[in-house]
Amino acid sequence: MRYVNAHEVLPEELLMEIQKYVQGDLIYIPKPEKERIQWGVLSGERQRLQKRNDQIKKQFQQGVALQELAEQYHLSTETIKKIIYRKR
Repeated sequence: MRYVNAHEVLPEELLMEIQKYVQGDLIYIPKPEKERIQWGVLSGERQRLQKRNDQIKKQFQQGVALQELAEQYHLSTETIKKIIYRKR
């Protein structure tokens, strides 16, 4: 998120209307819903975690113990359980 001065991007009439409600404070203006990108999509992190979770599920199905998976992936056994039993 970057800082933008309202004087540089908003018409004077709109700026004066907004100033009736907020003056001198930072205000967040969200993107329209259809333009939002889910967390991790651009960085590839979402895909990396999905691949890791798929590996955890596969190993569990092959008989690897919860505790062993937790140690291998540096996660708690509760987190491993959530990954294994989560429905897509």
